[in-house]
Amino acid sequence: MLEPVYQVDVVIVGAGIAGLSAAHRLIRAGVTTAVLEAAPYVGGRMSTEKVDGFRLDRIGQLLSTSYPELRLTPGLDALVLRPFAPGVLLHRDGRRQRAGTPPAGGSAKGALHAVRALASAPRSPAAVSPVRKSGAPVGGAVDQARLQASLARIAGTPVERVLARPELPAAQALAARGVPARTVDGFLRPLLAALLCDPALTTSSRCADLALRAFASGRLCVPEGGAEVLPELLARSLPPGTVHTGVRATSVATTTVATAEHGEFRCRAVLLATDARAAAELLPGLRVPDFHPVTVVHHTTDEPPTTGASLLLEADRGGPVAHTAVMSDVDPSRAPAGRALVSSTVLGTPPEGVDTAVRMHLSRLYSASTTRWETLAVHHTTEAVPAMRPPHDLRRPVRLMAGLYVCGDHRDTSTVQGALHSAHRAAAAVLADLGAAGSMHRADPPARLPRAA
Repeated sequence: MLEPVYQVDVVIVGAGIAGLSAAHRLIRAGVTTAVLEAAPYVGGRMSTEKVDGFRLDRIGQLLSTSYPELRLTPGLDALVLRPFAPGVLLHRDGRRQRAGTPPAGGSAKGALHAVRALASAPRSPAAVSPVRKSGAPVGGAVDQARLQASLARIAGTPVERVLARPELPAAQALAARGVPARTVDGFLRPLLAALLCDPALTTSSRCADLALRAFASGRLCVPEGGAEVLPELLARSLPPGTVHTGVRATSVATTTVATAEHGEFRCRAVLLATDARAAAELLPGLRVPDFHPVTVVHHTTDEPPTTGASLLLEADRGGPVAHTAVMSDVDPSRAPAGRALVSSTVLGTPPEGVDTAVRMHLSRLYSASTTRWETLAVHHTTEAVPAMRPPHDLRRPVRLMAGLYVCGDHRDTSTVQGALHSAHRAAAAVLADLGAAGSMHRADPPARLPRAA
């Protein structure tokens, strides 16, 4: 049991990845910190349900090996990332095509050279016509090479230049840049739907460009063992007694946090690290964004599809599933031996009878019968991912006033990278106000990249 009054330098409200990573930075700077979490567990929306030996993510956000904050955040040294196969698989007109793989040589120059070589090579009409009629999502070899060149260019573009571009809804920006409709609908729309949960491409073009840059610079991946492993690693590596679960904050001020269970916590500063709606309930006036709903349907079978560790995207928009993967091929720890775990994501409001509709769609996507598949769970999250429609401030203020701060994916980009980066900014602001700005830099050890299996 906690004492009725707990004196500490900083109280963090919320034990998601933003709050936990901020706690690491503050404690390493010598600032005493307590983290209060209303739920009985840490992690917030990054939670994983365990059913009969399966590990089932509730939202299933994708990570990228290129996310800088995965390298910079203290406490994540032991994180193991399980990468998908390079690029993605696209499904259209009953066909599957791999796209978005790194170009030969890994550079835009090499990809452009491939475009010129393919465009200048003599081809008979018989060689060209199958590409035009194939229904492949991104066309033939020339289209593929052009796509690779574009991805290589954005991978090499500095973030500052990306953020300096004019801001429009992503769909309008792509059209204004002259991107062919077949490339948008055949590749970019399904890819950005998977990365940003926004198939309508209403997201800020700057946020979409950052997502494409992360995709082109690294590999899509998931944490080994499920999404919950990331916050659990952060929590376990904090000093014992730092995190207090089952403690609900009822009001906050610059020097106090009132709780329903344990009275008032007195402190020198308060950092709100909850989701946007909970933050606005504690501090009326904070902006609450719109959200993208996400439904994740988990199935198991003893006859897995043969797509391997690939992320399969639906380019046809001919069913409820936006993307799907045999997750046990990506991360074997998510399923017991001899069983396959297939996890599929539905964006927006799910249809009635969502499991039946998903099974029918998966049968077409995988070209396999799903009648014998067993449904493990259907997780629907109404407020899963904050929307980032333009104008979107990628660096919303984390310092509200001296002594009162806020962080989370609603203050940055709506990604794991954004949540961690907002925590980084908030911790720096707290330390600057408390007069300990220099100690965090001295205390931090050299960052290490999470091990990729």
